[in-house]
Amino acid sequence: MVVNAVAPARAAKESRKHRTGARLSPLGFVMALPPILMVLLFVGFPVVLALAFSLGFTGGLNSIVSMIGLNVHKADAWWGTFAAYQEVFSNPQFLADLGVTILVTLVSAVIVLFMAMGIGLYLRMRGGWLANVLSGLAVIPLFIPVVIASWAILTFYSGDGFIRSVFAQFGLQGPTWGFTVVAIVIGSVWTSLPFAVLMIASGLQAIPDAMIETARDAGAGFVRIAVSIMMPMAFVPIVIAGTFTAIGVIGSFTVPYFTGPNAPTMLGVSLTSYFTSYNQPQQSIVMAFTIFAAAAAIGAFYVWANFRSAKDQGRV
Repeated sequence: MVVNAVAPARAAKESRKHRTGARLSPLGFVMALPPILMVLLFVGFPVVLALAFSLGFTGGLNSIVSMIGLNVHKADAWWGTFAAYQEVFSNPQFLADLGVTILVTLVSAVIVLFMAMGIGLYLRMRGGWLANVLSGLAVIPLFIPVVIASWAILTFYSGDGFIRSVFAQFGLQGPTWGFTVVAIVIGSVWTSLPFAVLMIASGLQAIPDAMIETARDAGAGFVRIAVSIMMPMAFVPIVIAGTFTAIGVIGSFTVPYFTGPNAPTMLGVSLTSYFTSYNQPQQSIVMAFTIFAAAAAIGAFYVWANFRSAKDQGRV
C-alpha cells in the first residue's frame, strides 16, 4: 500500500523535473539567438539611432545626416529636445496629412472587414458555386503586384478612364476618382482584402457544424446565428484581419503615391517627400515615429484580443 502510494508521487516529481530541465535547456535559446541578433542589428539599432536623432542627438553615427539635412534641431538638454516634434505637430499640412491617414485607415479597415465577413459567412452558411466564385475573386489581388494594381486603379477612375468613358456614351458626367482620397481607399481595400478573406473564412470554417445545426433547430435565422455564434467564435481571426489591415494601410506608400492627391496625402508619402525632396530627415523621422505609435496602438488591440482568447480558454 505504501509503495503504491509513493510511486505515483515519485513519478510526478520526476516528470516535473524533466519539464523544468527542458524549459531551462539553453538549446532553444541558442537556436533562437541568430534571428534575434539579426532583428536587433538591422532593425532595433537603426530605430534607436533614429529616435535619438529625432530628439536632437546629432553626434556619432547621426553626424553625417545632421550635416547634410536642413532645419535640424540639436539637443539642448541631456535628454534631448522636442523641438522637431513641436515643429511637425504645429504644421497644418502635417495635421491634414495625419487626418487623411487616419480617415483612410479607418474607412478601409471597416470596408475590408465588412466584405471579408460577408464572403466568409456566405461561404460557411450557404456554400455553392457563387460563394466559391466570390472567395476566388477576393483572393485574386494577392497575385497582382501593388504597383500594377495602383496604376490600373488610377487609369480606371481617372478623368479619361473607363468609368467616365462609359458615362459619356449616355451623355452623362461620370465621377473622377483618380488622384483623390476615394482612389486611395479603393486601392487599400483591393490590396488588403485577400488576407482578410483567407483569415476570416478559415476562422468561420473552424466552427463546428453541430453548433450551427443546433441553433437552426432552435429557430435561429441567418443573422442570429452569424451575430450570436459565428462572429464571437471567430473573434480572434476577425481581430487579426482588422489589425493587420489597419497597420498595412496606415504605413502604405505605393497606393497613395500612385492614386492619391498631392495634398493632403497619407503620411507614408509625406515623410518620403520630407526626406528626399525637402531634405529634412529629422522631420521625416518624427512622422515615421508617429506612424509607428499609431501602429503600436493597433497592435496592442491585437495582443489584447489574443490574451482574452487565451484567458477564456484557460491557458492564462
